[in-house]
Amino acid sequence: MLDDRAKLLLKALVERYIADGQPVGSRTLAKATGMDLSPATIRNVMSDLEELGLIASPHTSAGRIPTARGYRLFVDTMLTVRRESLMAPVPDISAPNIDPSQPHRVISHAANLLSNLSQFVGVVMAPRRTSVFRHIEFLSLSERRVLVIIVSPDGDVQNRIIHTQVNFTQSQLLEAANFLNAHYAGLTMEAVRERLKTELDALRGEIAELMQAAVNIGAETDTGPDEVVVAGERNLLSVSEFSSDMGNLRRLFDLFEQKTQLVRLLDVSAQADGVRIYIGGESQVVPYEDLSVVTAPYEVDGQVVGTLGVIGPQRMPYDRMIQIVDVTAKLVSNALSHGK
Repeated sequence: MLDDRAKLLLKALVERYIADGQPVGSRTLAKATGMDLSPATIRNVMSDLEELGLIASPHTSAGRIPTARGYRLFVDTMLTVRRESLMAPVPDISAPNIDPSQPHRVISHAANLLSNLSQFVGVVMAPRRTSVFRHIEFLSLSERRVLVIIVSPDGDVQNRIIHTQVNFTQSQLLEAANFLNAHYAGLTMEAVRERLKTELDALRGEIAELMQAAVNIGAETDTGPDEVVVAGERNLLSVSEFSSDMGNLRRLFDLFEQKTQLVRLLDVSAQADGVRIYIGGESQVVPYEDLSVVTAPYEVDGQVVGTLGVIGPQRMPYDRMIQIVDVTAKLVSNALSHGK
């Protein structure tokens, strides 16, 4: 637990570092807080905060910078989001030149809006589609590898490979496919998943496991890597934390190129209510230490169907990013709901 003095100094340090990008010294903190404390007293508090892992001292400077843990404490307990309007007017996503009946245009426009307002990277997961299957097949490829073929009502075919815990004979695979086709064809994967939960006990365990894996794979195809729209990647070139480390920047661009990790991140975000902040270095959700992500789910007719957010450095103005993401999520929700 931090006392009020330590909290005030940590808050001032994080805010100053976000604003300037330079390690913060005791003299600067004394001026920023207006507290009648000697530099020696402030240095002692800074030493305590450093021992707690909330701040760190770069080798090249006597000042301190926040750590991932320090940023987390700041955004969870010290951040005050002012509810005044954004610095610039926010364009209406449902404006006449954006047809809300075309979701991909809305999503693309939203990604660019997030990028332009934040000056970082905007990312939007496209609305989830309701996946209905007409026919399913299983083909054994090799030991514990099975090809799942899913045919939609309109004839679209999706092929996925799943890895199973046990080996299945082709007759077992045929039995599982016949059961799914006979009892569940025409239902959404979500409906199949719910019905399987209540019927698993009546099925043979191994076959039930195979069918559950197939349903999970089918649900994952609702939003694949190509369904994530990313805008403003080049904005990171002007961020000192990334531009000074080309290896780190290259990994970030690989992340945007592959998009798979972004889908996982946005999937996690969609399970949360309201705006969430993920800080790199504190969990596996954000794999890059210098990165932070601010996300919010958006809805269609009251149902969460996707997630959007801003990706940038840990040293981002979180209060403004929260406003940008929150407003954009509401605009997207309104545009897609009215466009149905």
